[in-house]
Amino acid sequence: MKVTVLIFRFLGLILFAAAGYYLGNLIVPLLFPTAAKLPYVIGSSVVLAVLGFLIMPAITLNPINLIRSYLSKISGPTLLSALIGLVMGLIIAALTSLPISFLPKPFSSVLPFVAAVLFGYLGVAIAVSRQGDLRDVLQIGHRGSKGSHVTTGKWQQDKSILIDTSVIIDGRIADIARTGFIAGTLVIPRFVLNELQYIADSAESLRRQRGRRGMEVLSALQKERAITTTIADIDVEGVREVDEKLIMLARQMQAPILTNDYNLNRVAELQGVQVLNINDLANAVKSILLPGELLTVNVIQEGKEAGQGVGYLDDGTMVVVEEGRNYIGKEIEVSVTKVLQTAAGRMIFSKPEAKSGNGNNKK
Repeated sequence: MKVTVLIFRFLGLILFAAAGYYLGNLIVPLLFPTAAKLPYVIGSSVVLAVLGFLIMPAITLNPINLIRSYLSKISGPTLLSALIGLVMGLIIAALTSLPISFLPKPFSSVLPFVAAVLFGYLGVAIAVSRQGDLRDVLQIGHRGSKGSHVTTGKWQQDKSILIDTSVIIDGRIADIARTGFIAGTLVIPRFVLNELQYIADSAESLRRQRGRRGMEVLSALQKERAITTTIADIDVEGVREVDEKLIMLARQMQAPILTNDYNLNRVAELQGVQVLNINDLANAVKSILLPGELLTVNVIQEGKEAGQGVGYLDDGTMVVVEEGRNYIGKEIEVSVTKVLQTAAGRMIFSKPEAKSGNGNNKK
């Protein structure tokens, strides 16, 4: 990058020096008719050469980098839609320029340019705003040309779903994929795989085990026939954090992110990215419990409040037992008093049944 900047600086030095020499020969005789023009010409060349050396990257490289950075944030379908809209707009502008050319001057020379700019802009704006409909039309035409069944629905079976590292380590995605409830292609970007490998190579034992478990889950996903899993060599330039890369990539691809990371979930939703949270799915499929229902729970530890005991259901739901401290290590029957749904999951508050206090407990 530094070499490129230096090349452009010297290019600016040469071009601006030539411009200074030309302007000096043109202006000096007009301003100083009797003076020797050579010193002034050389002076203007030197001044403009220094100016060109300093500002050439700012007027060439910086705008190019800004345009490239902006285009890198736009998805491929959006760019294709914009290109199609621009072509259609220019075609319409060319057709309207024919009758405009018969108008008197200056309208015949100015209005065709105005029409090209106006219809080009309108074509791009309309095509980008309706790119979903345009994509559906193209897909319908492609499928119809093959003689296959054509549907006008919005659902796309080949929709891509980006996977976060936390989902792979969690492991439940393999079981969900096996059931066939996920329709689409699971896409694991290369930077997510690199992060998973970094965790698997960690010096910390627990972290290393989680990373290796993620590798095993990923291998199971690739072998699963019920769903397609792809490791994609795609990256986002200028961004280092994996979560930020995922969000920007999801916006470019117009794809949802599959995760169970609470922070990533919130940030992605704030930026308009669809999120598929496995924890939300797990909470949604848990059985509904009403106050007064009876449960059997094994109290394994003390609660935060005095006298409380805590146990867990088979699906991991926490059950807080009021006055359950004396039942630690025992399996008792409790009555549900309240169910609390939080962002972290569901909590059930309960109290021991009368018969549990009469010594009818299971160890």
